[in-house]
Amino acid sequence: MGQPDRRGLPTGSGSAAARDAVDTALWRMMSFYDVPLADLDAARAADDGWCLPHLMHAGFLLSLTEPALVPEAAAQLQAAEDRLRPDTPERERAHHAALQQVLEGRWAQAGRLWDQLLQEHPRDALALQWAHLWDFYRGDASQLRARPARVLPEWEAGDPLYPCVLGLYAFGLEENHEYAAAEDIGRQALAADPRVPWAVHAVAHVMEMQGRFDDGSAWLRQQQGQWAEGNGFAVHLWWHKALFRLEAMDLAGVLRLVDKHLSGDALQVTLNRVDAAAMLWRLHLHGTDVAERCAQLAAGWDLDPAHAGHYAFNDLHAVLALLAADDVARAEHWVARCAQRALAADDVRRDNHAMAREVGLPLMRGMLALARGDADGAVDALYPARQQAQRFGGSHAQRDLIDQTLLAAAARGQRRALGRALLNERRMAKPATPLTRHWIEQLGDGEMARA
Repeated sequence: MGQPDRRGLPTGSGSAAARDAVDTALWRMMSFYDVPLADLDAARAADDGWCLPHLMHAGFLLSLTEPALVPEAAAQLQAAEDRLRPDTPERERAHHAALQQVLEGRWAQAGRLWDQLLQEHPRDALALQWAHLWDFYRGDASQLRARPARVLPEWEAGDPLYPCVLGLYAFGLEENHEYAAAEDIGRQALAADPRVPWAVHAVAHVMEMQGRFDDGSAWLRQQQGQWAEGNGFAVHLWWHKALFRLEAMDLAGVLRLVDKHLSGDALQVTLNRVDAAAMLWRLHLHGTDVAERCAQLAAGWDLDPAHAGHYAFNDLHAVLALLAADDVARAEHWVARCAQRALAADDVRRDNHAMAREVGLPLMRGMLALARGDADGAVDALYPARQQAQRFGGSHAQRDLIDQTLLAAAARGQRRALGRALLNERRMAKPATPLTRHWIEQLGDGEMARA
């Protein structure tokens, strides 16, 4: 007979040891301190008939967006299904149904199922965490803010996971341009518990969006003792630190951070490699020779052609690594495989493949055009895709890579007027940083440079 967990949520386990192990695993998933697999093993050892540890194992693997991990995730999901019993709570059945949708590529439908679950159980942090991640992967900024907002009043401030929920809300506020509120909520989360890297991350995003690159570097340095060691979010926060140095046009500083924290053994999963590729591509746009580094990055990437098209956001960054390594032929082949999968009859209704067809492939083709020396062709492909790039996933800061590439293409080709328009938009959003002034100079706009 199942007993409630420490938040009063129904579970299918009567083992306190199993429930405690699952709660620890949940904290690890929300805080990124180590991976939850050992805790889930402990939960299974304490109660082998409980489906939830298998569901959490499957969801964790799927959340890494690694195509090579999908078979293991499917096996864990099947193991969970095998353990569904007549008395299994509807809450756990709902998690199973949502993860099945994720496995099949119907991410928006999974989000709808988790939303229904959160209406009944607003303190189901597992549902909130997973929905938030796939909202992020789908670029659904509205839900990134609204979903945590719908549940936060139901939480008690003393709950150990409450600061993590605040961190999710802070990031959602930032992605909806509510910067003052986002910074305030992020700081509140860290005052309650300094071990909430998602909140550190949210405040760093605010500072990036406001052009506060020196503040941002100082902020990450102040918090570094909490996130830099033993935390799965460390690579991404080092990426943010490099982004602040790039905004200051300290290219040598960016390269030092890349070599120390965004290369080699630090890159354990594709999400880490995406950060490395994104930063190396930005350096490449500024004329820094990163070909050897990108070749090493691509050598450690899962670029099995059978895995092309798994997630469009990652696919684009794989292309960037190949292009900056001057491996244009292989990049073209990867794009062709992505297109083949996105247009396959059995995939066209899946969320990621719609994203790939309508956003990912045009972006990749624009990057290929730039690599071939066709700057105006790159603009023709990239600029229309930019208008719907949010659907592509990631954050505003990550998608700024599109604008950086457009500015480089405008500076190299005949589309100077577009470059000026993009810079005008940028200057209205935040102060003219050294990076912005660099692009003004590259575009040769004397009047704008004097403004």
